[in-house]
Amino acid sequence: MTEAISTARRKRSALEVLHELGQPKVAVMLALGFASGLPFLLTANTFGYWLRDDGTGLVAIGFISWVGFAYAFKVYWSPLVDRIDVPLLGHLGRRRGWMLLCQLLITIGLLGMAAVGTAGGLATIGAFALLTAFASATQDIAIDAWRIESASDADEVGLMTSAAQVGYRIAVLVTDALIIAAAARVGWAMSYVGMAVLMALCTIATLFASEPTRADVVLHQKPPLWTLRGLADAIIGPFLDFFAKHKGAGLVMLLMVALYRLPDFVMGPMYNPFYHDLGLSKDTVAWVRGSFGLVALFLGIATAGLSAVRLGLLPTLIAGLVLEGFGTAAFAVLSVNPDTSIFAAVMTLDAFAQAFAGVALVTYMSSLTSLGYTATQYAMLSSTYALLGKFLKGFSGIAVETLTPTHGLLGAYATAFVATGLTAVPPLLLLLLLWRMQRLRR
Repeated sequence: MTEAISTARRKRSALEVLHELGQPKVAVMLALGFASGLPFLLTANTFGYWLRDDGTGLVAIGFISWVGFAYAFKVYWSPLVDRIDVPLLGHLGRRRGWMLLCQLLITIGLLGMAAVGTAGGLATIGAFALLTAFASATQDIAIDAWRIESASDADEVGLMTSAAQVGYRIAVLVTDALIIAAAARVGWAMSYVGMAVLMALCTIATLFASEPTRADVVLHQKPPLWTLRGLADAIIGPFLDFFAKHKGAGLVMLLMVALYRLPDFVMGPMYNPFYHDLGLSKDTVAWVRGSFGLVALFLGIATAGLSAVRLGLLPTLIAGLVLEGFGTAAFAVLSVNPDTSIFAAVMTLDAFAQAFAGVALVTYMSSLTSLGYTATQYAMLSSTYALLGKFLKGFSGIAVETLTPTHGLLGAYATAFVATGLTAVPPLLLLLLLWRMQRLRR
């Protein structure tokens, strides 16, 4: 299917692609991508900045980042999203009903974090962060299924994925740059209230979305969920279908996906504490992310899309992985010279690398799913890529503090960033193996 996607794209002219960008569902996908990206850092890196600002230790910041395990475990409740309508919201359709419910829960979670603050205790604010992360992960299941099922053909999957990534990355910039500038002026609590308002506005996109019907025929042929056969099909069917389709290569694919984002994930909770400990002001961080980071974001997405069309998905994945490794390791330079221009250069590389790798991986994972199992299979793949990274990043604070007595605080950060960059090597080898396996099958 990967090759089919690449071939289909090559047959379309630039004018045809530009025309398709004007479709209403692409605009909706952009907004839903924003809704998907908005909560992510608010329970992760940005949340860590808030905690560090209020004097929380690095070890606690690392461990509280484990609320992000919700994204890694979502595969376990994804069959419910695939097969059950939300009570009271079922009239909206299965995908839209789940999206609306989750968006309301995320709004409540963010308001709860703002209301209790760090003064209410780490357990209390952590509970609201967990609610936000759980609802966000469930929203992602529904949005990913909507994205794949709303595409009329394989080529449109790539178009919708690009739109989703643009929206997602804009949300990441808002929650990684704009909120920091806001926090410097009105405080973290009010900044989180502002994010809750933005989340509430995202419900408009859900209401304007059209419920996809492309998978209806397949779903109607399946046995009812309340029967033994239906329950087995909902829980086991997606996995049996995946391995029947990809056979032995399926295990290599899953292992590669599991390792692909380690360069981005492992030191995730330490980025903002690192900027804090470097002495960089919130305004500097926000300005660099909102200017250089924004340009690099769009360039990364566009370049990844062009690379996938011209070179294919596997070469694009390889390029994204190399960029990820170098982008993460480059932060070590700031420990030696935290000059603003150096900071801007490192941030530009990192933003470009993350955007490029994100488009490559999401498009690849989308190409591996089957109609009728869309939500569960994509949740399986995205949970796979999140699980190990989410687990390891919980120890990032311990790693830095353990290295500090021998390397100094900034030296400890530098060593950890370089080591994390090297985690790109194992998945790179697996990608080369997949490329070889693909050639042998021809």
